[in-house]
Amino acid sequence: MPLQNRVTPTGDVIATPHRGMFTGNRGIIHDPATKTLLKKRWSTSAWITCLCEFRGWRRPVMARRSWTELFFLDEATAFAAGHRPCFFCRRDDAKRFRAAWEKGNGVSGISAKAMDVVLHQERLDRGRKRLHELPMPLAQLPDGAMVQQGDESFLVTQGKALRWSFAGYAPHAPALDRPMLLTPPSTLRAIIAGYQPVLHPTARS
Repeated sequence: MPLQNRVTPTGDVIATPHRGMFTGNRGIIHDPATKTLLKKRWSTSAWITCLCEFRGWRRPVMARRSWTELFFLDEATAFAAGHRPCFFCRRDDAKRFRAAWEKGNGVSGISAKAMDVVLHQERLDRGRKRLHELPMPLAQLPDGAMVQQGDESFLVTQGKALRWSFAGYAPHAPALDRPMLLTPPSTLRAIIAGYQPVLHPTARS
């Protein structure tokens, strides 16, 4: 049976045999004895996105009382859920993200902790995923932004919406009617300012 550790663009954590391009965490939210999630879905406001392998290290999943290993289809999915790059295993990416975040949000010298405070407000609404109004027409959103309509999530790339799934993205022909923004606004502004999220290969196929 697959473990409950795969994150959707809406931030939910479910069980599926699919893995993903990135891992990450929100602190300790599992019981290592049973390898099951606790009722809480985060224990820290630092929601990060990490490499699945770093310096030859591969962590046994949910095997100890350390951070809970979560998995994401790609970086766009992790961003939509409210995560940011890790300053340890993805230091260069994290520094580029912070520089773009500062440029896009009109601030300077911001710490990772301060970014986490903003992101935590943008990602959650009374413990549930916060959705935002689109700041521009969907076709003008940058590649890597994600939106929600009904129960489905969509990646925006080249001005078009691709339907998200655990296996990847698929074309979506009908125009979306009043979609809501999943990607936190401050992260969206960082993408607009030049940060390029890593996308699953199906987004380009």
